[in-house]
Amino acid sequence: MTGARVERQLGQVAVVDEDGAEIVECGRFLERLRIRGLSACTVEAYAYDLVLIHRWLSATSLSLAEMTTEELHRFLAWERGRSSQPKSINRRLHTLRLFYRFVNGRELPGGVERYGHLRPYRRDRDLGLQVVRRAPTRQLRVKEARKVVEPLTVEQVRELLSSLKRYRDLCITHAMLLCGLRSGEVLLLRLADLDFEDRRIRVIGKGNKERSIPLPSLLIDLLRRYLSLERPRRCAADRIFIVLQGRRRGQPMTRAALRRIFRSRRKRARLANANPHRLRHTFGADMARSGVRLPILQRMMGHAYAETTLQYVNVSLADVAAEFHRAVKLLETRYGPALGDAP
Repeated sequence: MTGARVERQLGQVAVVDEDGAEIVECGRFLERLRIRGLSACTVEAYAYDLVLIHRWLSATSLSLAEMTTEELHRFLAWERGRSSQPKSINRRLHTLRLFYRFVNGRELPGGVERYGHLRPYRRDRDLGLQVVRRAPTRQLRVKEARKVVEPLTVEQVRELLSSLKRYRDLCITHAMLLCGLRSGEVLLLRLADLDFEDRRIRVIGKGNKERSIPLPSLLIDLLRRYLSLERPRRCAADRIFIVLQGRRRGQPMTRAALRRIFRSRRKRARLANANPHRLRHTFGADMARSGVRLPILQRMMGHAYAETTLQYVNVSLADVAAEFHRAVKLLETRYGPALGDAP
């Protein structure tokens, strides 16, 4: 079981053991996810989580049915030892609970009790405090620190664009920078999704949710040049972005191929943080700075919840510094002369 891995069988992902045989429980679990209509990317993410879970069970000589609260905390410690990110740990804990319930028909034991605490209560005449009753047990999770991702600066964007030599790569970058597309959404774009007449593009996002995004004139011009000058006439698929050279010429681009475009640019000191997700975040920050309303931006970025959109439009440190200096300058004018003018 230590050799559990993800393989593609008949166009679908499967979890197999060290001998290459599919693990039956994992196969049934992933098939249920497909029946529910979850996207291929989501099913693949669950498959990789199952691989890690099986590897941990094999390393600890445990079966899934033997999971207890103590073992759940050991799994958490094991993930911490691997330096996994809190968000990834919480996703795998969620996968473990779902898989345990699917196989054993009951909930996975283990959780955290929310103990009562003291809080001010204005109607308590004696102490001014009230004891809150103990809340029910909640699921075990790792605390996720809130991170503020800095968008790219104007200088960084210009340097990145100047380093791109192909129309295909320019189209991909502008689709993220001017339309806010995810890297996976860019790779799934098909020729039929383009509508130059109405100046819009159809996008299939997370959970196979469909949305329509306006196309800026710059991107339309780049797409027309790419389709007429670079994209081969005969391709194995109708995807817009395909491989342009090598033995896979004409095949759809993969995630690895997309990452290589940016990995080579990130070797530059000024572009060390330039990646596809950073471009999408830059789009959200630019739209917010331009005064686009939150519901409109939420729809353009394909977010199910407004809270997610708010995370993308957190002001950067540069915005904070600029606003601070503007306010301080106003206060200096309001409250008196500068220190150098004092008698």
